[in-house]
Amino acid sequence: MGLLSILRKLKSTPDRELRILLLGLDNAGKTTILKTLASEDVSHITPTQGFNIKSVASDGFKLNVWDIGGQRKIRPYWRNYFENTDVLIYVIDSADRKRFEETGHELQELLYEEKLAAVPLMIYANKQDLMNASSASGIAEGLGLHHIKDRAWQIQACSATSGEGVRDGMEWVCKNVRAK
Repeated sequence: MGLLSILRKLKSTPDRELRILLLGLDNAGKTTILKTLASEDVSHITPTQGFNIKSVASDGFKLNVWDIGGQRKIRPYWRNYFENTDVLIYVIDSADRKRFEETGHELQELLYEEKLAAVPLMIYANKQDLMNASSASGIAEGLGLHHIKDRAWQIQACSATSGEGVRDGMEWVCKNVRAK
């Protein structure tokens, strides 16, 4: 069961197009999550230089996922993709504790963006399959996610390489897409 089956669960709205923005620091696993959602091979992934887009059509829905590179030099360009975003997915490398402060700062900057106001937020606490990974609840506590009151949000533990938890996160996304 992949992304198509999740989309079929959404109530039918003819020609409904959803724009999902997939952000996070470099090496967090954004592209791997995108490829997992598209049921593609995840064994050979290279750092995203710019962006990747995947579109899936099903039962009158078109889901456009924009995966933007997370390297420090690319992050200032993220704002060029904020317009008309239906859902923001933010990916965190749960095992990269040295970068928690940096990823928390980038997430806070996104939450202050006017064009992303009230946009539902799915946070994937990725790489849970690694021994030194922080738990999703520990990350939520450390980043103060419980103080977010201006939008629906969820943190989902996952492993992009195995796919575990990725589908659960997308089910939450589908339930929380803001009405246009």
